[in-house]
Amino acid sequence: MNPDLDLSVERVIRAPREAVWDAWTNPAGLAQWWIPAPAQCRVDRLEVRPGGAFVTRMSEDGALFVPHVDACFLVVEERELLVFTNAVDSGWRPANPEPVRMTAEVSLRDHAEGTDYRVVVRHGDPTSRSRHAELGFAEGWGTVADQLTRFVESTR
Repeated sequence: MNPDLDLSVERVIRAPREAVWDAWTNPAGLAQWWIPAPAQCRVDRLEVRPGGAFVTRMSEDGALFVPHVDACFLVVEERELLVFTNAVDSGWRPANPEPVRMTAEVSLRDHAEGTDYRVVVRHGDPTSRSRHAELGFAEGWGTVADQLTRFVESTR
């Protein structure tokens, strides 16, 4: 991790790695925790394979869903690693997404208490990293990690 370009979130989730993986790779599960509550998530496409689409929408009122993420998976290593980017959209077109272009690496490792969960979000330059931090990266991605933790631990 490069502290000038990257932001990260880490948690120990008291659930097996397979359960955390399933929460990431099952559209119904992902919709339960992927967007900070009280907003709601709709998963339009979740093709968990290299080159596969990752498309979600969000709603503040439960009626109108607007675009949230339009990305593609770059790396998928079963129960260990997911890497996706919004710099290329789900149709394999170069993208300039708002508010920042990023590549996210989600890694899962065994831990004595369950799963060591780590996310590193990589940015192309310090300005993009700073903008993402100022927009609330720690709060947003931290809230989502907490929601994932509660979701997975409650389904054990």
